[in-house]
Amino acid sequence: MKLTVLGSGSTGNAVLIVAGDTRVLVDAGLSAKEIARRLALVGEDVQRLDAVLVTHEHGDHAGGLRVLLRAVDCPVYISAKTHDAYVSERFNGFSNINNDEPQKRIKALRDRVEQIESSRDFRIGEIDFHPFTIPHDAVDNFGFTATHQGVKIATLMDFGHITTLVSERLRGCAAIVMESNHSRDMLKACDAYPWELKQRILSRLGHLSNEDVADWIREGFDGVARHLVLAHLSARANNPYLAKINAEVALQERFPLFHGDTQISLSLPKEPTPWIEV
Repeated sequence: MKLTVLGSGSTGNAVLIVAGDTRVLVDAGLSAKEIARRLALVGEDVQRLDAVLVTHEHGDHAGGLRVLLRAVDCPVYISAKTHDAYVSERFNGFSNINNDEPQKRIKALRDRVEQIESSRDFRIGEIDFHPFTIPHDAVDNFGFTATHQGVKIATLMDFGHITTLVSERLRGCAAIVMESNHSRDMLKACDAYPWELKQRILSRLGHLSNEDVADWIREGFDGVARHLVLAHLSARANNPYLAKINAEVALQERFPLFHGDTQISLSLPKEPTPWIEV
């Protein structure tokens, strides 16, 4: 099994997971054109996708889905609540009642949906998915672990704090893609963000900070994963190197408890990561 983060950040998120002959795109927050381009950069063809898995309805995770579906024949795995939010004016901020985007989305998804639940396991091709709820201000947001031939990886973005359930599900993973959205101090000092947005990001239904990730590494990480990819970094309230250093220092502080062979890497908004094979 292998994965690459095609891009991650407030401008859009997408991850590709490959196991055997199965290729699953997790989220389509980048434009359809950009998803196809970045797949080509890592040696993949957008038309070979077996499924698109949508974790929640926010634009940076689902904004490119409708147009992408013109280029692919695969089904979309999405929960009923997320589907309704994705096509709803109320959840997507359409102020003009005559806006036809909701109807376009409904049409694009017609006969393409494989309905899933955010708390029930499902299978796509050769990959078993084990979703679990994570705290965020979306209607039905989930992270997941994915297994193939006994190997487990995890992807989880857009969540405000690490719950007991999250810590439990991350145990035994060979690779983890996890949000490290902001530095608390940088966020509080960011002049570009109004206070209401800062409060949302800092809330328990907002986004995970560098400090939260470091605390989890010290107190909850079991040390099994060889790869920890930091994702969804804020362009204005974080610095990639600060995020990485915070995680690496926390890892070093845990060194007496396990071998320090976990590699911390960064995902970026404008280019895919190298393949991670497990």
